[in-house]
Amino acid sequence: MKVLVTGGAGFIGSSIVERLLESGYSVSIIDTLDPQVHGTSPTQVSSKAEFSKADVRDRSMLAEALEGADAVIHCAATVGVAQSLYRAGRFVDVNVGGTALLLELLAQRKRPLKRLIVLTSNTSYGEGLYRRPSDNGWVRVGIRSQQDISKHGWDPVCPETGEVLEAVPTPESSELLARNVYALTKKYQEELSFSLGEVYEFPVVCLRLFNVYGPGQSLKNPYTGVLAVFLSRLLAGQAPVIYEDGNQTRDFVSVHDVVDTVLLALESEAVVGEVLNIGSGIPRRIIDCARTLAHLAGGEKIEPDITNKFRKGDIRHCTADINKAKQLLGYQPRVQWEEGLAELAEWARSAGWEDHFDQAQSELQERGLLD
Repeated sequence: MKVLVTGGAGFIGSSIVERLLESGYSVSIIDTLDPQVHGTSPTQVSSKAEFSKADVRDRSMLAEALEGADAVIHCAATVGVAQSLYRAGRFVDVNVGGTALLLELLAQRKRPLKRLIVLTSNTSYGEGLYRRPSDNGWVRVGIRSQQDISKHGWDPVCPETGEVLEAVPTPESSELLARNVYALTKKYQEELSFSLGEVYEFPVVCLRLFNVYGPGQSLKNPYTGVLAVFLSRLLAGQAPVIYEDGNQTRDFVSVHDVVDTVLLALESEAVVGEVLNIGSGIPRRIIDCARTLAHLAGGEKIEPDITNKFRKGDIRHCTADINKAKQLLGYQPRVQWEEGLAELAEWARSAGWEDHFDQAQSELQERGLLD
């Protein structure tokens, strides 16, 4: 089987490419090698894969890359919740426009498609699912505002009773309530893929990824995952900067577990037409993540800088309910948290890194996105 991986030189995409090649697949890649992600020294692309340096919005290059492909794994996207709030045009153009063009070209071709796997995001949920302590009722809430936080504190409260809510794992059936631009583009990717997939009868699977981490993650992009941003700071001898009070939680999943799932979804008929949460199912406090990384990176004496500032659009809690992926794919995260962080820290020591956090924070402040 020949597989096209869009964004195949990126963090997740390159890991998928490597595993596909190891498993005997023929692989082609299209990637623009965005300097914000790759810096001035782009990731080396395997010589065993066909590579096209091109934007996923380039019709002729994308059509050429699709020739002969039996399956497509769509990873290409511009990433970053905060940056999306002031670069809305670019995020919509790349993430939604690029996906729409891919689907249009797939619909036009005569060769049957065995599988389209689209990597989307848990950010589309907005806040995760919560439970009301007084009666154990499930509650969904919108994105917090500074006024909400000033009145109630950091954690969301029930709009009816005012009681502080308890976070619980969020299933795929939960309504998508996000309002930031990046999250909306990932939501539209899902909707477009399923809509045109149904019309033109090609098999679609959407993997709703939670916070992916691991070797190969960009240590140069200040808008990427929080663990990589923390590591870039620590390697520069600087304190990781934490917004809010540090007790907000995220669900982190190793890139190795994501790759395992992608290969399973490539061959499984049981997941066609489905959206699957891919996470660990375990919430991790951001303050704990920063302290553990400081220890692993040799910066035990560097204490995180807890700012008690609110970055507009940020959620408080969202953890994956992974039961559906377990049932349909036999999914089970195999990388233990401590082992995964140790692997990331060890890799980071020899990887190229650049600390651009101050620049990114200044951009947020200039645009009034940091209270």
